[in-house]
Amino acid sequence: MNTSSGWDLVVIGSGPAGEAAAMRAAKSGMKVAMIEDQAQVGGSCTHLGTIPSKALRHQVRQVIRHQRNPLLQGVADMPDVGWPQLVNKIRDVISAQVRVRSGFYFRNRVQVFQGRGRIAGEGRVQVQDRQEREWLLETRYIILATGSRPYHPEDVDFNHPRVYDSDTILDMDHTPRNLIIYGAGVIGCEYASLFTGMGMRVDLVNSREHLLDFLDAEISDALSYHLREQGCTIRHGEEYEAVKADDDGVTLLLKSGKRLRADALLWSNGRSGNSRDLGLETVGIQANGRGQLQVDDTYQTSAPGVYAVGDLIGWPSLASASYDQGRFCAAGLCGDASHQVSNVPTGIYTIPGISSVGRTEHELTEAKVPYEVGQAFFKNLARAQITGEKAGMLKLLFHRDTLELLGIHCFGYQATEIVHVGQAIMAQPAPHNTLDYFVETTFNYPTMAEAYRVAAINGLNRLRR
Repeated sequence: MNTSSGWDLVVIGSGPAGEAAAMRAAKSGMKVAMIEDQAQVGGSCTHLGTIPSKALRHQVRQVIRHQRNPLLQGVADMPDVGWPQLVNKIRDVISAQVRVRSGFYFRNRVQVFQGRGRIAGEGRVQVQDRQEREWLLETRYIILATGSRPYHPEDVDFNHPRVYDSDTILDMDHTPRNLIIYGAGVIGCEYASLFTGMGMRVDLVNSREHLLDFLDAEISDALSYHLREQGCTIRHGEEYEAVKADDDGVTLLLKSGKRLRADALLWSNGRSGNSRDLGLETVGIQANGRGQLQVDDTYQTSAPGVYAVGDLIGWPSLASASYDQGRFCAAGLCGDASHQVSNVPTGIYTIPGISSVGRTEHELTEAKVPYEVGQAFFKNLARAQITGEKAGMLKLLFHRDTLELLGIHCFGYQATEIVHVGQAIMAQPAPHNTLDYFVETTFNYPTMAEAYRVAAINGLNRLRR
């Protein structure tokens, strides 16, 4: 075993959280090592999760727009596009991301060790690569950024070629006619949109009574409506009894007595932190039942000098938040003030998309806050009429007396982009965080951002009744 000493920081995991931590520390002059057990940097975000699923969504949206464009109907037939063809197309995006991310490590002189990393005691990390070569790195700080993986119940056979999770679905080499998705969280809803957009019949099984019940109720209802309109059957309040897969398909037995049959099953019911075999016991750290680690306000675990960020610590389990957690954690190690990630916008890449920030109507009602609503329906916006993306709305929640912006909820075309305009205003100190900004500011026309002016005026008109 080769021993390498003098490291300031060793990061395990090169996803958004780990990468951000490594870059922030390196730019402050720290000697940083990155340990990644995959052949390329980027983590699950780049290779299995965020990037592939959003690239797939873009491709499916292009197919849908082609099919709905009246100028193209009868001019050129749309070729049949299957799942393998879509997955092959996104490989270019993944490769481009790997090149960009690899360049970060090279330019910032962060040494990448390709191998499996584990803690080997206080200030020590052991690395073993696929050729069984070993290194022992001695370091001041350790940051664990190993991410998460799909949760696998023991009674479901994930080795069967017709049973997939959100990682292995990219390896599916055929296009099923119908699909069961068990789990209607963010990932389940996103894939339901993708597959219904491709014309498949989808059964989306939800253990709760509403889709994504953390959303504003009106937005959740809109998502349900559009998924059903696209051909998705949503089954609320259902739990599985058993999964039976054979050569011809999969049968999902539900506790209610229902039997669902499809060509394939996508299991999308939660994720677990990648905390196995990390050597946590050598420094007295214990993960919870979901494999996640508890940290304090500086992202330090119960062991001095050992920190954890990203999906490994649970909420909010978003690539955007993970990146900031890694950056803030490393900033604290460099002597700067450490920050907690807060006011994180929700970005859900269904078709149409969803994004929100701030409080919902239910939360404001529970808190007895006197609020009012301003709405802009996309079907009335010139830009949406031009693009043909007329489904959706922007909803602003604001205080009746002060006009303070309390919540932004958007469903439709470019929702995940539109939300940031309002997010910036919400972050301003009073009295600059009010509806007045949208009324007094001139927006480009025609744009989707113009929805803020329309929604603000709509809300103010409600006060004048």
